[in-house]
Amino acid sequence: MLARVHAICGALATEGELARGHRFLAASWSSRRAMPAHGDMATNAAMVLAKEAEAKPRDLAEKIAEKLRADDLIASVDVAGPGFINLTLEAAGLGGCAAHRAAAKARAYGRSAHRRRREGQCRIRLGQSDRADACRPLPRRGVRRRAGAACCEFAGYDVTREYYINDAGAQVDVLARSAYLRYREALGEDIGAIPEGLYPGDYLKPVGQALVEANTATSC
Repeated sequence: MLARVHAICGALATEGELARGHRFLAASWSSRRAMPAHGDMATNAAMVLAKEAEAKPRDLAEKIAEKLRADDLIASVDVAGPGFINLTLEAAGLGGCAAHRAAAKARAYGRSAHRRRREGQCRIRLGQSDRADACRPLPRRGVRRRAGAACCEFAGYDVTREYYINDAGAQVDVLARSAYLRYREALGEDIGAIPEGLYPGDYLKPVGQALVEANTATSC
């Protein structure tokens, strides 16, 4: 779908609506799964390119939306807010894509070397997860982003993964003391109620057990 948005921006450049060049590759899309009333996905293309086009974002969004409406894969297109373009995909079209993939039985379906040949134009920098919070397990969105990075690489993009590691400060010190308490519990000690200021979550129990097993293996 992002390729379709890029192609439309390229067509607008040919028509004189946008400056020629590859600036339109800065346009991106995002899933609307958390807000189904706004469609299946959205693109910020108009807001990214409005300054270059010397146009109001909503006006440019309407021009992009008009071309998107001609796509058989798209059921509806709406312009919202300052210039977001919300897309609702055609179920039949998606089903056709899935059927085509199944019929082709091609493990390389979706892979392309074309993007890699366009050096510097198809790079993606992806944060693997939001800042890790030591008082709860890692969020599942990190897993989704890892899957997204793998899909982008498969499709031919040059993907750089970034991950924020917090291994210093008061929060990590509290985490260490909380894990040590669960370690003592795993050894059979009655630790009673978790002291105020430490993390009481059960997710640290496996950590304590793992520490016991690691120390047992070391001593043997």
